[in-house]
Amino acid sequence: MRALVIGGTGPTGPYLVNGLIAQGYEVSIMHRGTHDSDEIPRSVERIIGDPHFRETIHDALKGRSFDLIIATYGRIRYIAEIIGAYTDRLITIGGAPCYRGVLQPEDLYPAGLQIPLPEDAQKVESEEEFRFGYLVRGAEDAVMQGHDAGHYSATHFRYPVVYGPRQVTSTVFTIMRRFMDKRPYIVLPDGGLTITSRGYSENVAHAVLLAASQPDKAAGQIYNCGDEHQMTMAQWIEVVARAMDGELEIIGVPDAYAHPARGLMMFHGPANHQLFDLYKVKSDLGYRDVVPAVEAMERTVRWYQDNPPESTPEAAAELVKNYALEDEIAAIYRDSCDRLAAIDYEKPAFHHSYPHPKKPGLDRDHRAR
Repeated sequence: MRALVIGGTGPTGPYLVNGLIAQGYEVSIMHRGTHDSDEIPRSVERIIGDPHFRETIHDALKGRSFDLIIATYGRIRYIAEIIGAYTDRLITIGGAPCYRGVLQPEDLYPAGLQIPLPEDAQKVESEEEFRFGYLVRGAEDAVMQGHDAGHYSATHFRYPVVYGPRQVTSTVFTIMRRFMDKRPYIVLPDGGLTITSRGYSENVAHAVLLAASQPDKAAGQIYNCGDEHQMTMAQWIEVVARAMDGELEIIGVPDAYAHPARGLMMFHGPANHQLFDLYKVKSDLGYRDVVPAVEAMERTVRWYQDNPPESTPEAAAELVKNYALEDEIAAIYRDSCDRLAAIDYEKPAFHHSYPHPKKPGLDRDHRAR
């Protein structure tokens, strides 16, 4: 059996390549050749080609055929249009932006995404609403149209926010920088209670590999994937803090004013929840986390300690600006807390609402219940 991974050198790529090899495939990868990975065996053929254009895809794959192609990178809609000439089976990767309300929760009623968010939830309806989300939806629609037309058997995965080694931009390292810079606190929206679906790179790759090994069950299906164990933003930061042998005070402010935390949220958007429903991938394919979420976050921290990304002068200047803004917000927060603490308030005692008589035969108990 021959398999091709389009992409292959990013966060999930090596897990996919090595997982396919373990399933008995002879594996090739197709990428632009700008970087590689030592975790991919040298025996894996590297096909150099740009997966963003029809003509370059054709040029790279001319005369080849594969039993399975997994497309993790490139313009998926173009791949979907032409890839039937090279394979009878296609697995593609998309993501959450296709869901209506990811960036504009007020477009839904009630405002905000359904919790948990199923695969058949509303999708972005137009470019005017959210152009990138509409393009993501269009790509997966093209994949499913190719499946329905019989060009190939398709399965599509919606990735969550993926974390782990080799990420191009890492919010985990953004948090780690605070410990390196000895910051005492972090400003978060609404106390850091936001839940955004995340998936460790090895875990989401495992979901895709389950589909690869179960072609009949996965045919024609779209799956959410991600870690089974999801954490709030505050919990996520707590795990990073322990892995860094430190702690951060969380300063919770209304979402509209949590400016320094925007980079921790998808598309710098609102702090509304985005929690994937994983029932389908678990029941259809038997998905379970390969790496528990807390351990996965700790592994990610250790990897970035050993492989810190290079900083640019622009990024350093932006960080200084962000810290100054955070300090200004923190001062207002502490003043507000002092004023709120001055309000006279006595917490009422709690008693459950069911009668609990002390003697038999009483119509009412000692609290007239």
